[in-house]
Amino acid sequence: MKRRTNRIIALAVTQMMSIAAMAQGADGNAGINEATNKVKSYFDTGTNLMYAIGAVVGLVGAVKVFQKWNSGDHDTGKVAAAWFGSCVFLVIVATVLKSFFGI
Repeated sequence: MKRRTNRIIALAVTQMMSIAAMAQGADGNAGINEATNKVKSYFDTGTNLMYAIGAVVGLVGAVKVFQKWNSGDHDTGKVAAAWFGSCVFLVIVATVLKSFFGI
């Protein structure tokens, strides 16, 4: 009698677990679409953040180049080109990624 009761309970638990598993895995496409939309909404914020970082790097670079220029260093042109290039790179990467992925 006790063995039969245990089998019935085990069968009921197995049935409930399989129903719960089917209910959880029913709509994976909706979850993927929701995640895609959230990432797309974060991309604009990230792009604006990259533009802001480029602006700050540009200001710091301008001050550094100005100090080197006033002190008479001969490698001022290299430093100016490096800082300007890094700012341009940040802006171009953000813009290219935005247009490449169509976001």
